[in-house]
Amino acid sequence: MKSVILYSGGKDSTMALYHALKNGDDIYALITMVSRNKESYMFHVPDIHMVDYCSAAMEIPSIDISTDGIKEKELDDLEGVLRRVKQKGVEAVYTGALESVYQKSRIEAICEKLDLKAISPLWHINPVDYMNQLVDLGFEIIITGVAAYGLDEKWLGQRITKETINKLEKLNEKYHVHPAFEGGEAETLVLDAPIYDRRIVIDDAEILWNVDNGIYNIKKAHLEEKYDYSI
Repeated sequence: MKSVILYSGGKDSTMALYHALKNGDDIYALITMVSRNKESYMFHVPDIHMVDYCSAAMEIPSIDISTDGIKEKELDDLEGVLRRVKQKGVEAVYTGALESVYQKSRIEAICEKLDLKAISPLWHINPVDYMNQLVDLGFEIIITGVAAYGLDEKWLGQRITKETINKLEKLNEKYHVHPAFEGGEAETLVLDAPIYDRRIVIDDAEILWNVDNGIYNIKKAHLEEKYDYSI
């Protein structure tokens, strides 16, 4: 199928893209909603500018759409871009939804209206198994935003490893932090993955902390070749 991916640069949308490619889909573009509202109900906000690096790293075009991020109204902006890509022959929309009925149901309603197929390959996956699978596949993921009790500024910029996952399991037991951050506890960015032709290297970043939440603000980065083709 000719498909698009609702894409943020985070682990879930990148894994959804991984599944789409594994399914043999023809990826028309990554669709990124750039919200002016940092508390958007639907869309990822921290370091959303890094999608351009992800797009270049995979050599897949991206379509960036600005939205005011107003609850429910932001869906009109999503519908508009999906209506346009359907005219280009797109048949399906992939999402990285894990457990959020709010997000999944609204995307599916738009797709049904436009006669597009909505695909959420990660829906109801076991979160701990899923996080371990990401690490096992070679996804290099960092945490770019936290907003949950038990996650402090020390988590910002951390890479997700087996040790990190063990810590998240303990936080889940103690504070009910979702092991895969589906409740908005944290946001992520994928620096490298099996589907990346080049990897993202962060040159300069800062931690911005506000009482009980914060972001890892990436100020400068570059792409690095993964293989030496001269050998």
